[in-house]
Amino acid sequence: MKQETLHKKSASTKTKSTTLVKETFPVLEMTCAACAVSVESMLKSVEGVKDAGVNFANQDAWVEYDPAVATPEQFQETIRSIGYDIIIEKENQEEIKEAAQQKHYEAVKQRTIWSSILSLPIVIIGMFFMDMPYGNYIMMALATPVVFYFGRSFFVNAWKQASHGKANMDTLVALSTGIAWLFSAFNTFFPEFWHARGLHAHVYFEAAAVVIAFISLGKMLEEKAKSNTSSAIKKLMGLQPKTVTLMLEDGHTQELPVSQVKKNFVLLVKPGEKIPVDGEVTGGESFVDESMITGEPIPVEKNTGDKVFAGTINQKGSFRFRAEKVGAETLLSQIIKMVQEAQGSKAPVQKLVDKIAGIFVPIVIGISILTFIAWMLFGGENAFTHALLTAVTVLVIACPCALGLATPTAIMVGVGKGAEHNILIKDAESLELAHKVDAIILDKTGTITEGKPEVSDVLFDQSASIGKLKSILLAIEMQSEHPLAEAVVRFLQKEKTAPVSLEQIDSITGKGVAARYDGKQYFVGNARLLQEKAIKIAEQFVKRTNELQEQAKTVVAFAENDKVVAVIAIADKIKASSKTAIETLQKKGIEVYMLTGDNKQTAAAIAKEVGLKEYKAEVMPADKAAFVQLLQQQGKVVAMVGDGINDSHALAQADVSIAMGKGSDIAMDVAKMTLITSDLNSIPKALNLSRKTVNTIKQNLFWAFIYNLIGIPIAAGVLYPVNGFLLDPMIAGAAMALSSVSVVSNSLRLKYSSLS
Repeated sequence: MKQETLHKKSASTKTKSTTLVKETFPVLEMTCAACAVSVESMLKSVEGVKDAGVNFANQDAWVEYDPAVATPEQFQETIRSIGYDIIIEKENQEEIKEAAQQKHYEAVKQRTIWSSILSLPIVIIGMFFMDMPYGNYIMMALATPVVFYFGRSFFVNAWKQASHGKANMDTLVALSTGIAWLFSAFNTFFPEFWHARGLHAHVYFEAAAVVIAFISLGKMLEEKAKSNTSSAIKKLMGLQPKTVTLMLEDGHTQELPVSQVKKNFVLLVKPGEKIPVDGEVTGGESFVDESMITGEPIPVEKNTGDKVFAGTINQKGSFRFRAEKVGAETLLSQIIKMVQEAQGSKAPVQKLVDKIAGIFVPIVIGISILTFIAWMLFGGENAFTHALLTAVTVLVIACPCALGLATPTAIMVGVGKGAEHNILIKDAESLELAHKVDAIILDKTGTITEGKPEVSDVLFDQSASIGKLKSILLAIEMQSEHPLAEAVVRFLQKEKTAPVSLEQIDSITGKGVAARYDGKQYFVGNARLLQEKAIKIAEQFVKRTNELQEQAKTVVAFAENDKVVAVIAIADKIKASSKTAIETLQKKGIEVYMLTGDNKQTAAAIAKEVGLKEYKAEVMPADKAAFVQLLQQQGKVVAMVGDGINDSHALAQADVSIAMGKGSDIAMDVAKMTLITSDLNSIPKALNLSRKTVNTIKQNLFWAFIYNLIGIPIAAGVLYPVNGFLLDPMIAGAAMALSSVSVVSNSLRLKYSSLS
């Protein structure tokens, strides 16, 4: 698989002695999928470009080209010629892109606010004070900036769509609001044209203005979701420190920017610092928190010869290491690339409403034109009057207010309903798709389990003074650097144990701790320590230790002189909700899998306890994403549930991604849904919410269209030959408003439904 760097060249291939390079550029000013098509075709038309692609979802373009023939400056010039822009600067591309997106969002927000403020008095005048002096002129003065200034993007985008031979929501909005405004303006200035023919000169300024305000609101919500797309990448990049400490040959140290680190540099890492690049420890010892890679909560001991990875966090000790992989080669950089590729590989899903509008718009326009022609041919005496009225009435009744509200109102209520149940939903796409999920992958640590090692079992020698032993054990563990010691300290402190003052304490690398108190020798450690010190262990402790290890718990021995006086089991506890949530999902016919970086014994024990048959142990981040892909290739709709940075690639790859809210910020940024609670029962609730929201959207679209299916033929005048009835454009406007009320009311029903 080709990997692209964050900003620049990722792969180069040889073709007939010509070296092609592949670069990625952020694209600005795109507002619809047709914009992406336009940018892509223009890039492909540049001489020297072999291939190009534009992803509307993450606002990026990739170009494979011959640098001897084409340059990024040419691409920029070409794209600017059709009203878009690309960022060709190699430094701070993501920051520039984010700033541009934020600026665009603020512009859409301002348009929405002002169009709403100006529309309100138009609606009040149009509905309650139609006959007030100069009412039409006041409405026109307020509606004109709404339609042609705050709504100008709809006209611009409609024109771009038309230039591609396509039509979407923007086309319908531009046509209906534009014609409604023109017709109303004519009736305002020349009312006598209709009065002379015995008809009233109606105006539709409120219809034009309200449509712009409502649709702008939908666009604003869309831009808000889109403006956050780069934050996950930004946070991943923030895991790498900006500077490093270089060890010089004379023993001195020097501060260096991380970008200047070369292979074989020897670097010093102090307690609490992030490791800057991948490498091998050459001196010193420490524990390193590698949860961002493995997902496992227990820090890993590092001695000479052990590997360390960029972005992981050093704990209490200091060590030196030799840089082996720098820049784009580090594991952290690979995770960044993988997240980017998984986000970018998904083609933007054409929204249901846009698909319908693509067919609906040309049909409505065609009906309007045919209506006009038919009345001109067969309308008799007042042919032109009736032709114009019916043609406009068709467009007004087909006005896409309800169509525009159908999806966003259901989504807004659905997202609010989710929030009430501790489910935060980032975008509409995941809410629409979640009900189709038939395979769910659960990370183990922090998802099925608590993600924090705790003391689960303690067994003391009953013949000894247990209170005194607890005080000695607490004193030893409080001074130990081992991460498991913290779990023992927390446990003993909860029991109000007070530590003693030790005479001496020594760390035994890789085995445990030795201490002296009151003339006696005490040891806390593993089986290797017991063996080395020839410490006897009673049969009761041997039996219990074996039982605990079979349950995948870590067992620590506590010895006084030459015999074991206690064993302590430490484990990552399974959440109370895990088993019932997994059972609920399985009853729905959903396949549930568990993936973990932990060992096979632990994975098997956890899987058995929660009732899972399918699980994989010792998996790396890339393996998780590959497993997601494998299930997708089998035709499954896959949901991934995780809480760590190590899950971010798989979360980005999955069809529906769910992060546990107590996990890492990066997992939450990549995921489309976040569970604020640690209760896994929220997962079935999220799937039920999706099903109910999709049903509501379908019902809304039915209501939005039923008026058109009934109203358009009546508006065109099909009843005129039968009973002489012609639909007044004002009634058409009322029908359009009624369809909007139906849609909003139906969406609000979702608010009061149950998710269980």
